[in-house]
Amino acid sequence: MHAPRSVGSSSVPDRTPGSSSLRPSITTTATARASADTDAPMLKTSLEKCEETVDVSAASPGNDIEERPLSPSPDGGSSTTYRLYKRRWIGLCALVLLNVASGMVLVWFGPIANDMVRDFGFSLSEVNWLGNVCNVVYLPFSLIVPSLYGRLGIRGACFIGAILYIVSGWVRYAGTKDSLSEGASYTLMVVGQVLAGIAVPIFQIVIPSYSQKWFDLKGRTTATMIMGIANPVGNALGQLIPPLVPSPKDSLLVMAIIFTAVTPAVFFVGNAPPTPPTYAGSQKHPSLRSLLRAMAGQASRDEYTYMTMRQRIDFFIVVVTFGVLVGVINAFTILSAQHFEPYGYSDTISGLMGAILLLVGLIAAGITSPIYDRVLTHHLALSCKVLCPVLGACWIALIWEIKPHNTAVCFVLMGLIGGTGLTLLPAVIELAVELTRNADGSSAMLWSSTNLFGLVFVLVENALRAGPDASPPLNMRRARIFQASLVAAVITFVYLVEGKQTRRERDEERRAATGAPPRSSDLPNVEVRDADPEKRADEAERRGAAEAAADMEDRKRGEPRTIV
Repeated sequence: MHAPRSVGSSSVPDRTPGSSSLRPSITTTATARASADTDAPMLKTSLEKCEETVDVSAASPGNDIEERPLSPSPDGGSSTTYRLYKRRWIGLCALVLLNVASGMVLVWFGPIANDMVRDFGFSLSEVNWLGNVCNVVYLPFSLIVPSLYGRLGIRGACFIGAILYIVSGWVRYAGTKDSLSEGASYTLMVVGQVLAGIAVPIFQIVIPSYSQKWFDLKGRTTATMIMGIANPVGNALGQLIPPLVPSPKDSLLVMAIIFTAVTPAVFFVGNAPPTPPTYAGSQKHPSLRSLLRAMAGQASRDEYTYMTMRQRIDFFIVVVTFGVLVGVINAFTILSAQHFEPYGYSDTISGLMGAILLLVGLIAAGITSPIYDRVLTHHLALSCKVLCPVLGACWIALIWEIKPHNTAVCFVLMGLIGGTGLTLLPAVIELAVELTRNADGSSAMLWSSTNLFGLVFVLVENALRAGPDASPPLNMRRARIFQASLVAAVITFVYLVEGKQTRRERDEERRAATGAPPRSSDLPNVEVRDADPEKRADEAERRGAAEAAADMEDRKRGEPRTIV
């Protein structure tokens, strides 16, 4: 507590930066009881002088702290100040860059699969496994990542991922050396993909946890969207860049340079702000084990991560549905050239098809995520139920629409799939955290399921490829029928999800219990500052001697009263 500053017959607490109080506390001396006429001007004088000591620059340029609403501490005791820090956006941008790079790993070889076969002598199946190996490695390491966050923090874990990125890029490029045998070249490329596959979950799983640690109720979904779609943006770039480079060898050099260039961004990723933005943000990193205990019904009701039976069922449905829908998109982007080239499309057009899917999704997600934060903030599950049928219809239509001379229709369908799929992406990730209150564990489960299903789908669709005597040869029509049937089946389970947003309810209860002032995110173009000094002085005059006497009584009890 800061020592009071005496001003005339009033004492005003020192409002230096870091003070836990938001508004000036006003107490008076015993003379306040004697004369109301004397006290009112005295209060006005002290309020005017208090304005000089009150920090009203919370949102001013150069000040890292943007907002300071009061909320109760997690233990229900003394008040806790919840704050937002401007530097949260720097860490967010850093994670975006790192996730863009991670998105390239899975799909880089898809658009140039036939060129890889020509230049290095690999089979198509071997080229497909350069993408599949990332999914295989992802599965076990994604389950370790939540513990890694708990032990090393977000920042420490990201440093490990950055080192793996750099090494993987240059090991992969070393496999292109002309003097190497076909087997040695393939081995080095696989090793490079394995190292990158270990790093990918480090940057991907952290997304909802970072949003929870650094952003408040009005910004969490948008932050998750920005970071979440970075990986698909990397997928899009991974589809676009390789066909534009003269040879596969040069494309792997470009990839190594990109990985080396983005890894310094890790220095800008922070563990957690000094003061959390919400009650949920004040919680420690729950372990994956705590999520498994909650899913098994072994968590006690007083645990923050306790889940009801309904929430457990909802989360299971969300994990399976998310895994299938994202896994289908991943498999399609890996095999994009093999879907389109049998019908006469060039490798450049094949790459553009996958890129359009992801880039249109980027635009759609950028538009809809602020709507989720402001309008549909309590309706994440409902929005999923509305958009899933659109996604299913597009995959069904794709069975017949991939045919010669049908480029425009294919681009439209790819755009619709991307627009609906990536709009759902941040909503589903946030819904999973709402159900579990375990950002790291739920994210690990979601992304593990996408990689598991993606791996299975690539293997199955590779087996469903038509033979060389088909019309057209080596077409993937049966694979598309498999995709569409699976998507149509799984989205029916979405309508069984209740989707109660427990985490948001708790955060809102904590905030409402304090009567905290409106935030700048609640009132557009309004900065949160202390009330106008003249208005406060007028209010003090109206309250008069009775209020001054009450203030004095509070001071005697050691509880300075706050004038709102």
